[in-house]
Amino acid sequence: MNKDILKRLFRSIDGKPDDDIVKVAYDIVKEEEDKGHHLLSKQLKAILDQNVSTSKKLNNELKDIFSNTSRKHNKKDFPLAVEIPRDELRHHMVLSEEIENKFSRIEKEFVARERLANHGLKPKQKILFFGPPGCGKSMGAERLAWNIGLPFYKVRFEAVISSYLGESLINLKKLFDGVNSFPCVLLLDEFDIIAKSRNYGHDVGEMHRLVNMVLFLLEEYNAPGLLIATTNLETSLDKAVFRRFDEVIEVKKPKEEEILKLLEMTLSSTKISNQVNLIDYVNQLLGFSSAEIVKIAQNVKKLSVINNIEKIDKKSFDKIINETIRFNENK
Repeated sequence: MNKDILKRLFRSIDGKPDDDIVKVAYDIVKEEEDKGHHLLSKQLKAILDQNVSTSKKLNNELKDIFSNTSRKHNKKDFPLAVEIPRDELRHHMVLSEEIENKFSRIEKEFVARERLANHGLKPKQKILFFGPPGCGKSMGAERLAWNIGLPFYKVRFEAVISSYLGESLINLKKLFDGVNSFPCVLLLDEFDIIAKSRNYGHDVGEMHRLVNMVLFLLEEYNAPGLLIATTNLETSLDKAVFRRFDEVIEVKKPKEEEILKLLEMTLSSTKISNQVNLIDYVNQLLGFSSAEIVKIAQNVKKLSVINNIEKIDKKSFDKIINETIRFNENK
């Protein structure tokens, strides 16, 4: 590869030492050294060391900002947001083709953000996921962070929201200020907590101020990473909130094809009896969330292990599904 292209590529790498892309980059440095390209390998290593060092410094600064709430009246330290380690991110998802294409477009736009900038364009940066519980909204945020290689932070609203007048607004602003210079994926899970319609309830004074701050911060958001909000209660969100997002995606309950893929993926490491045809169970699982379907498949596996059954049999499958259906009917 042309050395100038390699240098440009290395300048775009940003991450921590244990990130896959950083490890690959250091392997390239070693390969160039082994080839006798000593000057080039030193130049590439210097660029990479600088990027990794800067990223580590910014990450530590961000953690300091998030851990330092303005809650002077409480001796405990409640971080405004917590980082989920990369190896704990859930990124294997089963989505409909339509939703998968939307996710893929967000990822591709972020990767091509510099090319887009050359044409006066910006990638989608503010994403809102809405839909029923257990259908993959939070997991979708983790998947995006995994695929584009950014650190993942989840906001803790129990630390952001305060009973002291004005402190919630300070904490919220501190969150947004923190990510202004640090590329990361910031997840605002159950976003309706801070973006509820200003016509909702009786606490209009504080609620109005909080929602107005949310609207302002979303409007001004221009950080180098992604901001992702999720809600199960999209009808309770203030109408003005939706216009502040670059993309609003409804994550629905899985249909037949996705249900079958979820069962196959969850049971992929397990032997299944020839008596079991997974397609036969798809219609029974219509209306269940993705999380519920995965849980059913896992419970079938556990039942087989407990009963010392080498291959998952029809009896185990029928037992777990019937128990789940009866439980849902009695809720």
